[in-house]
Amino acid sequence: MKFIELLKVIILGIVEGITEWLPISSTGHMLLLDEFIQLDMSAAFKEMFFIVIQLGAILAVVVIFWNRMLPIEKKDHKWEIKKDTVNLWLKVAVSLVPGTIITLLFDDYVEAHFQTPIVIAIALIVYGIAFIVIENKKIEPKTTSLHAITYKEAFLIGVFQILSIVPGTSRSGSTIVGGLLIGVSRVAVAEFTFFMAVPVMFGLSFLKLLNFGFAFTQPEIITLLVGCVVAFIVSIFVIKFLMDYIKKHDFKAFGWYRIVLGTLVLIYFWIF
Repeated sequence: MKFIELLKVIILGIVEGITEWLPISSTGHMLLLDEFIQLDMSAAFKEMFFIVIQLGAILAVVVIFWNRMLPIEKKDHKWEIKKDTVNLWLKVAVSLVPGTIITLLFDDYVEAHFQTPIVIAIALIVYGIAFIVIENKKIEPKTTSLHAITYKEAFLIGVFQILSIVPGTSRSGSTIVGGLLIGVSRVAVAEFTFFMAVPVMFGLSFLKLLNFGFAFTQPEIITLLVGCVVAFIVSIFVIKFLMDYIKKHDFKAFGWYRIVLGTLVLIYFWIF
């Protein structure tokens, strides 16, 4: 595998690790980046790679939140079920129903028609504005902790996640916007987004791998491994940064970033 191709994979892994958890759209950034530093791989492999690389980022969440995600614990040499955690995973399951149905119905159509720089740029700008408007409203949160999220709130957050099927929207961005609108605190909805991401990304990655097949060439195996490892390492730091950041700040900075990036993309493709 050529050094320049390996460098591209490392850059993509860094971008994935940063953008997967910040509400700025990892898929949008990856597709935009592919316009400028294209991997020397088949279109089918790249389509699969841009999804499966997110597994590295997801594993970072599993490592950091392992004790909180595991529904069992050992007490007095006996394994006991953590009812609050089981209840939380049931809420996650409820939240995934709307997005799963819409993805199964429209994912192929969206991939064929919406994965363009212009669509991504517009989505970046629209949801950037949404973040700023919602934060300026200063909605007082009614639900301030992860376990306090109700089944109704979980379902509504899942409905908002449907919006993320459009590239440039951001999975975490759409769920955070929804959570803030219905009165869930920044920290609670961010943590709930982490829980939601685990089954979603494992499921999507499995489907993409299944569709692609498992007959990888050596460069393809190296690309997948390096991309996932880099995304994992970067995600560890980004997740910790985000959780500390939102305890003291709102999401407006991410909104302005989205607007600036989306505008620059529109200008670039309008000129060139």
